[in-house]
Amino acid sequence: MAANKRLCCVRVGRISSQLNHNYHPNINNDMNIESNVLTNGTDYRLNSYHNNCVTNYHNNGSHSSLSSRNHLLGNGRQVETLLDICAKVVAIHVPFQRIEERYERIPEPVQRRIIFWSFPRNERDICMYSSLSSECAACGDTQKLPFYKGLRLFEMGSVDNVLQVGFHLSGIITTKSTSQQSGYTEADKRYNVSITFDRCKITSVTCSCDTKDIFWCQHVVALALYRIRNATSVLLRVPISETLLQLDRQQLQKLLQYLIAEHHTEVLPTAQKLADEILQTRSIINKIAGAPDPTAGACAEDEHSWHLDEEQVSEQVRSYLSQGGYYNANKQLNALFAKVKEMLRAKDSNGSRMLRLITEQFLADPRLPIWRSQGTPMTDKCRQLWDQLGALWVCVVLNPHSTQSDKNNWRELLERWSRLHVCPLEDADFRPLSRRRLQIFDSSDDEEEQTDRNRSTSSSALSRHHSSTRRSSNHTNSSLPRTIFHRALEASHLEWDNSHLRFILEHDGPVVVYEPHASETFDYQGYPLWNESIPTACARVEALRSHGYRQEALRLAVSIVRTLKKHQLDCQSIWHSDNYKHGASTSSGSSSTTHSSHSIHCNTEGWIGHPLDPIGSLFDTLAETSLTSDSKPLDSYYGSFLTEISNNSSNTTNNNSQMASILHEESLANNSSNLTVPVIRERPRYHHMIVPGTRDRNETYLTLAMEAGLIGLGQQRLMPTGFYAQEKACKQEDKMIAKLQDIEIDSILLSVLRRQTMTFLEGGPFSGLGTGVHPESVPMHTFAKYLFNALLNSDIELAYNVGLRAMRLPILENHDDIDDNGIAIHSGVLGRYPRWFTLAHIEMQQCSLASTMLSAAKSDMTRLRLVLKSALRNIHSSTQLFKLAQDAFRIAAPIDGSPRHPNLLHISFDLGLQVMRMTLSSLSWRRRDMVRWLVTCATEVGLDSLIYIMTNWLCLFTPTEATGPVASSIMSHSTVMRLSLDFGQQEELSSCARALALECAQKDPPNCALNALTLCESDQQTFESAYHIVCEAGATGVMNSSQLFTVARYMEHRGYPVRAYKLAVLATKGVHISYNGDNHPSINDVHWACALAHGLGKNELSGLVPLLVKNVQCAPVLSDILRRCSIGAPGVGTCSSEKRRCFKSLPLDRPPLRQLLDAAITAYVNTTHSRLTHISPRHYGDFIEFLSKARETFLLAPDGHIQFASLIENMKMVYKGKKKLMFLVKERFG
Repeated sequence: MAANKRLCCVRVGRISSQLNHNYHPNINNDMNIESNVLTNGTDYRLNSYHNNCVTNYHNNGSHSSLSSRNHLLGNGRQVETLLDICAKVVAIHVPFQRIEERYERIPEPVQRRIIFWSFPRNERDICMYSSLSSECAACGDTQKLPFYKGLRLFEMGSVDNVLQVGFHLSGIITTKSTSQQSGYTEADKRYNVSITFDRCKITSVTCSCDTKDIFWCQHVVALALYRIRNATSVLLRVPISETLLQLDRQQLQKLLQYLIAEHHTEVLPTAQKLADEILQTRSIINKIAGAPDPTAGACAEDEHSWHLDEEQVSEQVRSYLSQGGYYNANKQLNALFAKVKEMLRAKDSNGSRMLRLITEQFLADPRLPIWRSQGTPMTDKCRQLWDQLGALWVCVVLNPHSTQSDKNNWRELLERWSRLHVCPLEDADFRPLSRRRLQIFDSSDDEEEQTDRNRSTSSSALSRHHSSTRRSSNHTNSSLPRTIFHRALEASHLEWDNSHLRFILEHDGPVVVYEPHASETFDYQGYPLWNESIPTACARVEALRSHGYRQEALRLAVSIVRTLKKHQLDCQSIWHSDNYKHGASTSSGSSSTTHSSHSIHCNTEGWIGHPLDPIGSLFDTLAETSLTSDSKPLDSYYGSFLTEISNNSSNTTNNNSQMASILHEESLANNSSNLTVPVIRERPRYHHMIVPGTRDRNETYLTLAMEAGLIGLGQQRLMPTGFYAQEKACKQEDKMIAKLQDIEIDSILLSVLRRQTMTFLEGGPFSGLGTGVHPESVPMHTFAKYLFNALLNSDIELAYNVGLRAMRLPILENHDDIDDNGIAIHSGVLGRYPRWFTLAHIEMQQCSLASTMLSAAKSDMTRLRLVLKSALRNIHSSTQLFKLAQDAFRIAAPIDGSPRHPNLLHISFDLGLQVMRMTLSSLSWRRRDMVRWLVTCATEVGLDSLIYIMTNWLCLFTPTEATGPVASSIMSHSTVMRLSLDFGQQEELSSCARALALECAQKDPPNCALNALTLCESDQQTFESAYHIVCEAGATGVMNSSQLFTVARYMEHRGYPVRAYKLAVLATKGVHISYNGDNHPSINDVHWACALAHGLGKNELSGLVPLLVKNVQCAPVLSDILRRCSIGAPGVGTCSSEKRRCFKSLPLDRPPLRQLLDAAITAYVNTTHSRLTHISPRHYGDFIEFLSKARETFLLAPDGHIQFASLIENMKMVYKGKKKLMFLVKERFG
């Protein structure tokens, strides 16, 4: 970048270079005059902040020494001269041009000291523009950043030929490079670096290296560090224009000619061009007074800011955006946002400038018009970046010391961006509000306004403000979508000149004189209140904090928390008053919602999940002040936490988030190998700092931070209307709870926690834990779990009160539908507006809360029953209820040999019974696991539980489940051994199992017959009853042939061949095999039935053959049956299964095989003519093979050869047109 140049007037007089100490009085007089000018000017205000900035140079390890004229104190410290003191102040705040304009002659020593002190003195400023933010997780290896590379170059002595001419610094950086392959050292590389600076800011940099980056290169850093640490050793010259004034014409000509000779290649064309223009009297160059001097400092009218390469910023952002959602690109963009925040904290004007460049590239993202035209939402990671962008602009426009001109410029930019078609909307899930939803909000607002009329003066204004804000926000959103910049536009109209606001920002503690009653601006104790909507008020806090006004941010944050507490108590008082008027009771236990008209009171814009995260900003401002001295900045503790949440959320989509989340939960629950050790992150350490001016010694910044977080989390608020908004609210809630969990609870904080919890329980509709909640309000399960764990060891009664109250899920209480597939997708919720996309997550948190309470009450049966009652009433998802039962079971019966908890085990069993009832008709995809687990749980409970589930199987299991996994598991040997049952107990269990088997077989014979027979084997009477049930089902057609064959085979295997034969006959009646049914599934069963009948005797086979002739038309099947029956039978098992009977082969020319042989021959004849009707040449070979098998069957009959020959002759006559086929037939069969 070209160096800044300023036109310097050609002076007639010259400043003598022969200055001595006799001139010092005049110097002091001039500086006194200049000091008066500075003090009375508009560009400088001498305050403590600026003094701190000046003295920071000595506190940051600067190695430069003071002027040689400084004096030593007794302790060895040096005292600066008045010249240096004045030069420092002037160098920071006054453009050198203004000094030249003010005084005709400026002594060279004065110029030198001003120029000397005009270079930046703080290495942190150099680091800011040569590295990422120190608080950003994207820094990675900091040693690879330009700042640390430049630091190494400086320490290695690579900086040489450093020269400062006026406000221009130059030098040569020499680097050595070694070949990685051969190991030899290459020639040193030299880089020419020049730096222009003004008023302690580097305004431009140039380097001969080819580095292209947002940040300054390492060579610029090395030169700047050299100038800061070795300031006195740098050769210093006044601006070149001052030196030229001391030269006569001959010297000037010699200087010019030597300069051209030294650099004739680069300079000569330019020199000749300038000379030609100067020789023309009417040229433009002769009309301009003075000549440019790049070493004389910037013009007074130029923008005074640090050098920032706008082109590189735009290029880098464009490059990151082009990479889509890649992790590294997002990390770098977040790093740029962190850099903007760092600049804002340093009160650097480049913060807003850099943010403008980033925004312009974001709006130029080519994906925006594609998403807009396709109507698809942008990716979550991209949306999160846009949210940060919008929040940063709110901070920028709320800069308390910005000028009206700055605000107007920002407002113009924001309005122009908002009008762009591709500008993202504020609501990522925008849709017009339905009429029903608007009516709910309007009725809520009307009720609040009616309540406002009865309120005291102290709370009415705040309530009306909230009500009007909600109404205007809702109706505005329903008619015209707001863009991501609308909040910043609204913030740009906010002012800081309110007298009460200034009082808050400038004072600690209560007002000195106050009336003993509350007002809209002060509470009863005289503490100032700030009655502004919480998001707006907290945006002010964040703006103050972001722009480096830490103390003012703290004061406003304290006032906001006190206002929140007062409003909370006012709402509680009004709620109790309303209940008294309506005759309603304020204690409803764990009951959730009987919604009367006066109880519908809810914030439509919740503080948790808000785009500006007001509660998070409030907490961070107060908590960061409470960090111990050895702690890092608060944000650095939660970078990995946010990254983990973001990555987890990006793994699911809108359509699959519920299923994916449940699958993940269940995989963790059922497979211990999936359980990973949680990453141990570093946690912040806090200590109490009493709020200045407070009358309560227990009111510290940490207690106020905790109260802010608690009040925000406990606020009753409606569920947002879209997937992204709901997911964002969950993330903010998780993050805030994580911050609260990191605070070590002491007696002071415990008192705050107990007081707030009791206020929540008695707070009415303002509280999400109150007795009256809106049916679409956000549940408090996660928050209540935190409260429960925090209070458990100190106030167990209060802990269970809040846990049981929070178990409710009002959105599902008016719907009786149960999830059809166990994925917690409720049609009643998905069909209403808004859709609860995070319902699966909410129900998981509900289950987690119940599990936590059960675990804590494992030895207290009374509380266990209370939690069980609440869980059965409020948990509507069978999957989550099953998970709760499993959690309770693992705690009650640990596998590591720890003590068992029988009471909790019974609760687990009761939960399992409810799961069975819920999923009996819906048949959850996890039903099989549920059934097996219940049997396991019942086994652990004892014999009575096993008998109970078998006796009451009808309301718990299907017949198939009852006779299958349930009864078989209960009757297994392992169960008997596990319970150490005696003979009487075993008989009692067996009797129940047999009764269950008969009931199930009667109810569902096709699926339960075999299991029923197995269960009844040990008792002849019940076995016979089960057998008759099967026979009746087969005779009436309830059971098909395949099922009957299965049971028949079982009977034959168990030694009941006669009963098996009867079932086989019934099964054969239902079998029908056509002429082309060579692959019929019942062929093997038919062969088995024929073998069984053959083995039992001729009479049994004679009874089966007519059925085969009637139902089987497939010639090959009949032929196979005939051949098997014509040989000796292998024998079948007798009733005692000890002997087998063998029979001789039966003749084919006598019954019953004669009838079967005739049927086989007839089937072959029919099949032959059927196949010839539609035969194609490619099937001729298969047909010849078929005839060969047919001839074998024909020859089994006495006149078979005659019948086969007749068939062949008939074919030749009828199908003589198929010459090729007939040729093949004649060739094979004559």
